[in-house]
Amino acid sequence: MLHTNDILGQIPKIKNAGTGNFFLMAGPCVVENEKMPFEIAELITTITNELKIPFIFKASYRKANRSKAGSFTGIGDEKALKVLREVGRTFDIPVVTDIHSEREAALAAGYADVLQIPAFLCRQTDLLTAAAKTGKTVNIKKGQFLSPGAMRFAVEKIREAGNNRVILTERGTTFGYQDLVVDFRSIPEMKKFDVPVVVDCTHSLQQPNQPGGVTGGRPDLIETMAKAAIAVGADGLFIETHPNPAVALSDGANMLKLELLEDLLKKLLKIRQAIT
Repeated sequence: MLHTNDILGQIPKIKNAGTGNFFLMAGPCVVENEKMPFEIAELITTITNELKIPFIFKASYRKANRSKAGSFTGIGDEKALKVLREVGRTFDIPVVTDIHSEREAALAAGYADVLQIPAFLCRQTDLLTAAAKTGKTVNIKKGQFLSPGAMRFAVEKIREAGNNRVILTERGTTFGYQDLVVDFRSIPEMKKFDVPVVVDCTHSLQQPNQPGGVTGGRPDLIETMAKAAIAVGADGLFIETHPNPAVALSDGANMLKLELLEDLLKKLLKIRQAIT
């Protein structure tokens, strides 16, 4: 089976894969316009190159899971995917984006280096198989309704389709109707499947199903979540970040303010060094 460094090493354009540091998937929730992704990617690339952290730029080209019909979903699929591809080319970095159907797997694979399966869709066999058959690395988010042990079957679906390049991401478990909780036992549990395990430090702090139809969050706990994730041995972190989360068009309530990222990563590297 492929382990963390093996899988990272097969992702085009990724740098610092052999440093022993955790890797980072970070960026805005969604491509809001044609300019913002470049500004965010430039800053994160500069920081991660300096700190020698492997970095994959993240942004959804379209948001399919919205509470209200009128919520922002994107600027158009092809337009947003072209932005993501150009971000990757401009800064020589890999990009990851969500897919929601078998058709989207082939479409997004022409623009992105890593395909991400949203948590709500992690049991969709046809979607997982289609993603695997593109040959891209597949990042599967653990469903809010599943135990970590149950993710073995999602991993098996990717591998049985002929693809060993799979990552699992913990993003919290449903806790009542309007909150999530992270069981950190899930990190070593899912690592038993010989895959890199990531902790989503922002979505795991969501407060979904709010009366107003807009998901809430606890961004004040992102640092705590990230520190705990590294301390228990997570291979990577997923952090959505934005220059001004208060005006973000999607998931602003649980994103990290971009200016806080560098200091957070420096703290996390100290924890990583202490446990290795």
